[in-house]
Amino acid sequence: MMKKMRFLLFMILGISWSVQAEKQKITLLLDWFVNPDHAALIVAQQKGYFAENGLQVDIIEPADPSMPPKLVAAGQADIAVNYQPSLHMQVDEGLPLIRIGTLISSPLNSLVVLQSSQISHLADLKGKKVGYSISGFETALLDTMLKSVGLSGDDVEMINVNWSLSPALISGQVHAVIGSFRNFELNQLDIEKHPGKAFFPEQHGVPSYEELILVVNKDRLQAPKFKQFLTALQQASDYVRANPDEAWQVFVSYKPQELDNELNRRAWRDTLPYLSQHVGILNRQKYQEVAEFMAKHKLIKKIPNIEDYAVELVK
Repeated sequence: MMKKMRFLLFMILGISWSVQAEKQKITLLLDWFVNPDHAALIVAQQKGYFAENGLQVDIIEPADPSMPPKLVAAGQADIAVNYQPSLHMQVDEGLPLIRIGTLISSPLNSLVVLQSSQISHLADLKGKKVGYSISGFETALLDTMLKSVGLSGDDVEMINVNWSLSPALISGQVHAVIGSFRNFELNQLDIEKHPGKAFFPEQHGVPSYEELILVVNKDRLQAPKFKQFLTALQQASDYVRANPDEAWQVFVSYKPQELDNELNRRAWRDTLPYLSQHVGILNRQKYQEVAEFMAKHKLIKKIPNIEDYAVELVK
């Protein structure tokens, strides 16, 4: 009898341990290749914070950066790294997406010129060529920035340079580019011996916004694993801010041959001040102001209730 009871006890304990060992799976789609903008995500993976919170997270770099939000909306992935301005347009188009967290809490987008261009002020852009990659939000940024100095979009010539922002600037194809990330393109230009100067949209009439956010399918919002994910991400964010040099080593350990280089080293330094300190906190004012800005520029048809596309799961 005692042997039978011990056997049953071991069976129960074995099942319990097995259940505890099982981790919730999360498929995370990045917005592009791994870079310092993803610091908290990569550190959470490498330091084991995801695992400690009962998660198995698969981090995927997309071949097409436009696809991650669409795949999440279609239920084919759990979380996508997205951009706040893009979320407004995606929700306006009817995609069932909702923001649950923030990676980069301030704009990184900027208008960049070469220091050798003699363009010292935005007003100096009159009559100049400005390169861009994507029309819509970027052109709205430029129009607003020009308006702050008494110019308009008619005062410059817009040229689509696709994704070749820095090469177009260095080659002289354009005098300025909009859409450059201040933590990357400025460093890239400096490394290539063509130092640049950046003008920040939020200092020239554009409302501040969150550059990188995390979105999920709103129909799956109640899944407990998302709160676990944000808890792990906050642990990683705290670690990065408290130990920036150690965190850099943790970050590059993810893909040493690809990440451990001069551009990423400089970008890491320049990205740290923009990392979200509280990944789960929702800045309602930013979302309302950006929605109004985008409606004004006819980038969205209507301003939705914030609760319909952005929430706080953890505080």
